[in-house]
Amino acid sequence: MKLSITTPMGIVVDNETVLSLKAEDKTGSFGIMPGHADFITVLDISVISWQGENGKMNYCAVCKGLLSVTKGREILIATREAVIGTDLESLKSSTLVKYYFDEEQEEKTRVSQEIMQAEAIKNIQKYLLQETRFDTSP
Repeated sequence: MKLSITTPMGIVVDNETVLSLKAEDKTGSFGIMPGHADFITVLDISVISWQGENGKMNYCAVCKGLLSVTKGREILIATREAVIGTDLESLKSSTLVKYYFDEEQEEKTRVSQEIMQAEAIKNIQKYLLQETRFDTSP
């Protein structure tokens, strides 16, 4: 099978001799072998692993993403960030921890922005209510 992993910065993996692949989405981990049915799924923060033609395992940490299988022989993964590694445990303990930390920080920022937007809307409403109270036009 052919495997391509891309980020906005470019192609991270382009391998045409993949025997099997393991990935993870919200439902859990799953495997892909040659002849797999076409499908598409949203990946979680996880490590993708695949076996090359030489039998060697390869790993790539992804910060979420989209995985598609086409014609049972082409796997495309588009992700925001990807880090290739040779050691599964080091990818899990360093890269995935960073991805989870970054995701948590983004969530905190998003919540703070929503709070500020809500406060701004309240202040605008308060101002507009005051304006209508002082409006003496017929």
